[in-house]
Amino acid sequence: MSSETGVRRGLPSAGVEAPSDKRFLRPEGRPSRGRRVLAAGWPALRKGILVVLVLGAVVAAITFVLRAPLFAIGHIVVRGNTRVSTGEVEAVLSNLRGENLLLADLDAYRSRLVDSPWVASVSLRRVLPSTVEVRVTERLPMAIARLGQQLYLIDPTGVIIDEFGPQYAEFDLPIVDGLAKAGPTAAMGIDPARAATAARVIDALNAHPAIRARVSQLDVTDAHDVLALLKNEPALLHLGDTQFVERLLQFVQMAPKLHEMFGELDYADLRFGDSLAVRPHKAPAAVKVKK
Repeated sequence: MSSETGVRRGLPSAGVEAPSDKRFLRPEGRPSRGRRVLAAGWPALRKGILVVLVLGAVVAAITFVLRAPLFAIGHIVVRGNTRVSTGEVEAVLSNLRGENLLLADLDAYRSRLVDSPWVASVSLRRVLPSTVEVRVTERLPMAIARLGQQLYLIDPTGVIIDEFGPQYAEFDLPIVDGLAKAGPTAAMGIDPARAATAARVIDALNAHPAIRARVSQLDVTDAHDVLALLKNEPALLHLGDTQFVERLLQFVQMAPKLHEMFGELDYADLRFGDSLAVRPHKAPAAVKVKK
């Protein structure tokens, strides 16, 4: 009795293993804190190393390009120039030679070239590995402007190209008066509105070469009444502000008859539709004649 009670109330028999408290168990081979941090940071570290290597390669490539003699500018090719010589263009761009093609400030050199009065526009283009191509667009003279006692070549916008002289004798252009800016205190220069009037007249004449070749002088002082002189014809012709070619043709066709009737003419006013007014030389008044 006591032995059974002892078995029930006492310790377990020697053949039975008592369970252990799991709170006191320590896993074997547990990784250290340093290893865990290294394992977690390795992808970011590897990415950072890759970025540094790529950047280094890019810097090395750029440095190579900037220092490579292959890209040093050695050739300047000029196209489109006639009045401005190739030597003049090359002289302006002389400091470009030896510069790196990819780094050279071509806009700065372009600005220097357009300072030439003959140059309307210019473009500079990089051609690998070591060439700069220059394309020049020159101004086209429209007329010979009389400013004071001097004559100047001008383009259709009124820009003064150069003083007119024997070196430009090949240009058969009309002399245009009345282009100067108005006012006694105005600096010598061309009035843009008057230049535009002259360009309108000359554009109309250029479409009819035969009559254009006969025009010697124009006066655009009054934009509403352009005056013209023909070669070998002393009469001053009033053309108004439209139908310039038509009115000139009418006078040319009528000139033999007018001279037969009146002799030398001081002027002819062609602005009156189906008639014109002429004033014979030394006559007291004008006479109207049917066209």
